[in-house]
Amino acid sequence: MPELPEVETMVRGLRPHVVGKTLIATEVGDPKFAALRSALVLPAVVRSIERRGKYVLVNLRDQVLVLHPRMSGRVLWARRKPAGRVRLSLRFADGGVHFVDPRRLGTAEVVGEFEEALGPEPLGDLAWLPPALSGSRMPIKLWLMDQKKIAGIGNIYAAEILFRVGIAPHRPANSLSRKEIALLTQAIPAVLAEAIACCGTTLADGQYRGPRGEVGAFACELTVYGRAGEPCRRCGSPIVRTVLGGRGTYACPRCQR
Repeated sequence: MPELPEVETMVRGLRPHVVGKTLIATEVGDPKFAALRSALVLPAVVRSIERRGKYVLVNLRDQVLVLHPRMSGRVLWARRKPAGRVRLSLRFADGGVHFVDPRRLGTAEVVGEFEEALGPEPLGDLAWLPPALSGSRMPIKLWLMDQKKIAGIGNIYAAEILFRVGIAPHRPANSLSRKEIALLTQAIPAVLAEAIACCGTTLADGQYRGPRGEVGAFACELTVYGRAGEPCRRCGSPIVRTVLGGRGTYACPRCQR
């Protein structure tokens, strides 16, 4: 958490406030980010703000500020510094972008060009997916969460995607039939797009918020994630929580095979 829908929501919400405007100063609230003061060449006009996988990319003239929210980070727009652990603030004439991260797990760095080794984006053409899956014995849920194979999907949306297509999370990727892969190819962008339309997912801890503090409403649409012991909305069987790859994994034992 946050995953692709949450980061995409952050980026879309920030664009109207920062693109074409001049970044005039930074305020560092965490010693781990101290090097950013000297690394950023300011003032600088923000040319664009984009998402790649789970990363926020703030593109300046000759530099890219890369923000990675990781487990608890979020990026807010506000005229004044918000409450909470603000690790970094980017100052503009009419307000600021604030990187809030209670657990201090997120990262920020300045690079000349973003070169992280990530897999393809899941919202584009997925014609490459069938041969990629056929060559892997990795459990399909872990495959979907592997950022080098496909970028942006994490624990929440991997669980929801697999429930939608009726595939058990522990199944080896190369065991999927052509029909299952075709369904998966449709479900991946569909689930992510629905979550983006809901501004992502805010879980019970309430940590994630959109750029203006909005709650991610996709939490109301979750079918399996976080619902251990609750009835499946298709068949009524209790949702089961197991551990796969060290992560809590939710599935319906009857609907997912």
